[in-house]
Amino acid sequence: MKAMILAAGPGKRLRPLTEKKPKALIPVANSPIIARNIDYLKMFGVENIAVNAHYHYQQILDYLDGGKPFGIEIDVKVEPEILGTGGGIRNCLNFMDHGPFLVINSDILTNIDLTLAYDYHKESGSIATLVVHCHEPFNQIAIDKKCQVVDIGPKNGPNRLAFTGIHIMEPEILEYIPEHGYSDIIDCYRRLIHSRESINTLISENHYWHDIGTLESYISANKEILSMSNRPFLIGSDSHIPPSVRFEDWAVIGERAYLEDSVKIVRSILWDDVTVKSNKRIVDSIVTSCKIVDTDLINKIY
Repeated sequence: MKAMILAAGPGKRLRPLTEKKPKALIPVANSPIIARNIDYLKMFGVENIAVNAHYHYQQILDYLDGGKPFGIEIDVKVEPEILGTGGGIRNCLNFMDHGPFLVINSDILTNIDLTLAYDYHKESGSIATLVVHCHEPFNQIAIDKKCQVVDIGPKNGPNRLAFTGIHIMEPEILEYIPEHGYSDIIDCYRRLIHSRESINTLISENHYWHDIGTLESYISANKEILSMSNRPFLIGSDSHIPPSVRFEDWAVIGERAYLEDSVKIVRSILWDDVTVKSNKRIVDSIVTSCKIVDTDLINKIY
């Protein structure tokens, strides 16, 4: 199975976290989102991955390093001008082979069974299969009794389902995506629906799924991972944490953190290489990498 991770977007809703780092490399519980998705794909036997990149693309190139850190082949397709979800997929034409391929958004965390979805798609005979679920406020997809897509609305609506960000496609779909320039894969799906081409859905239930599109959802994703690990605090490797440091409620501390005496951390996320001076408080805040905190931070992104 081959897969593509869509990772070119600027992550506007996650600003200021994405001002100097692409969304795909934002750490969730000390692991970049894209690393979590690569490990997820590998669990289901994916051995070849394409990643499109535009915003801060060099950071993605350096981090993925052709897939060496993950033991698989990863081909990064740099887009000098952003191509959108449709154009990005079309730009990976040379990566695809003759079989179905899987596409996943880089800003979701999930445990949906990809083998089930892939096999279901192959049996359907459809040009594409969207994995959907009921998840307000993202319910925009209307389907019929045969689970075929009949409409993709611009906003949430009744009796509709939400797209999980996972789809399986036949190579033929590339013929329906403009060869050059920006395009949205959802617009392509709408054109196919209008021409009565079969777009299938797999309705997934009883799974974990989290979109990391906003600051609020980013914070809640960190909390959820801590909860799933049955621990309130996560401390990165090579960190200096004196006995006088206090953690309350929950906290994520990145690698190589240096916390001085009597620091207090409450419901906060510190990225790698953060230094916090003595007696300072960080409450309900996010501190990005390589920062020296020498004042109290309460409800701050620093």
